[in-house]
Amino acid sequence: MPVDPILALRERLGSVMDLRSATAVLQWDQEVNMPPKGAEGRGQQLATLSALAHRLFTDPEVGTLLDSLHTQKDTLSPADAALVDVTRYDYDRATRLPESFVHEFARECSRAYEVWTRARAESDFSQFLPSLARLVELSRKKADLLGYEGSPYNALLEEYERGMTAEQLKPLFAEVAAAESQLVKRIAASPHQPDLSWLDGTWDEAPKWDFSLRVLKDMGYDLDAGRQDKSVHPFSTQFDLCDVRVTTRFNPKELFSGLMGSIHEGGHALYMQGHAPEDRRTPLLDGASLGMHESQSRMWENVVGRSLAFWRHYLPILRGYFPGRLDAVTPEQVYRAVNRVERSLIRVEADECTYNLHIILRFEIEVGLLEDTLKVQDVPEAWNAKMKEYLGLDVPDDAHGCLQDIHWSHGAFGYFPTYALGNLYATQMLETIQREIPDLWQQIERGHFGTLLGWLRERVHKHGRRKLAPEILEGIAGGGLDWRPYYRYLEAKYGPLYGL
Repeated sequence: MPVDPILALRERLGSVMDLRSATAVLQWDQEVNMPPKGAEGRGQQLATLSALAHRLFTDPEVGTLLDSLHTQKDTLSPADAALVDVTRYDYDRATRLPESFVHEFARECSRAYEVWTRARAESDFSQFLPSLARLVELSRKKADLLGYEGSPYNALLEEYERGMTAEQLKPLFAEVAAAESQLVKRIAASPHQPDLSWLDGTWDEAPKWDFSLRVLKDMGYDLDAGRQDKSVHPFSTQFDLCDVRVTTRFNPKELFSGLMGSIHEGGHALYMQGHAPEDRRTPLLDGASLGMHESQSRMWENVVGRSLAFWRHYLPILRGYFPGRLDAVTPEQVYRAVNRVERSLIRVEADECTYNLHIILRFEIEVGLLEDTLKVQDVPEAWNAKMKEYLGLDVPDDAHGCLQDIHWSHGAFGYFPTYALGNLYATQMLETIQREIPDLWQQIERGHFGTLLGWLRERVHKHGRRKLAPEILEGIAGGGLDWRPYYRYLEAKYGPLYGL
């Protein structure tokens, strides 16, 4: 009896996704639990699993199934047709990468992560330089193998934001940088700066941890299908629809940074927990793009978590976690504190008005590295110069400069622009959300997030990879990518806060 080709494809893809999920579990463990001496063995394990998954996925039998199914697309269900299209796209890219290259790249990334961890702790770029040089070399090779038009950066950006190019981003980011730089200057010159003296001192980690879990649960994060842990760099990951995890980190001198990290990663996790159940163990069980993914984390962290309505609800609850310390603090004071605009060195601690400038800096350095107009050994100097140009800051050491992010140790070149795109997507969505949920802020003030989450589930989450990011954005905003709603959002929020 002949085997149904769509069933055969789903069975093969299920095995591939299982291997990728096992790889993700080991990567999660590497950043959360693994002892330092486990790095060498873990690198080999990750390389082996990555190569096996690649071999299974790029088997000619998969190509034969896809060719057969492509001719039958009109007879397939919408879900199966989408699966064939997405898998053909992935298969075409994957078959351009030899298994030996995949194995080598995974091994180098695992090694580089451990080197980066030590180099960051000791604030010494020279330790990381050989690893970064090797990963840049491999990334250029990867771009050549994948093929591209224009900049080699496009081949890597495509992995995270399908259809986007460096040529599109350069003028877009130039407009964003010009507008936001001027806004930041106006804010810095304002006499209406927030009083943050009530935040002085240290804040115990245990109550901050408990409060962050309370907020995650209220947002709709299913803790029976997820968990929170601590890591050097906050992240979220998905092993299955019912196993979606987040991590965060806490600073004893910061009351809110760990919470905002939890909310941010919780936004990603809600997206992952909202995918269609029938897409499990297939490539469709993922976000439309990393920019679209970032729009969800930014929606929850910044639009919701930094709103006055949010803190009118949560300040009385937070007081219970720190008895006596917040009794005289008002929601308005918290609102001003969590929306403080300050030129900072660290991206993950940057405010909404300066964040995109951090991204543009990284984008320009990555493009320079991939196009070979910037040498790896010159990265610290270039970083420091751009930080001075965009934010007017002097970088004191490598840990506060070019070693602060984990992404390059993962070989994730092309990833950073998606953060800025997420900001833009989120505020384009927000304008529609506020029209369609007119009592949004009243609901948030009552601690009711179900309507917003339901809207996002219906308009974004359930599609997984069945739709591309531009299609989702078009369906919500009625047009393509536009940076102006983000600027309108910033003006409407920060104008009153700083008396502009």
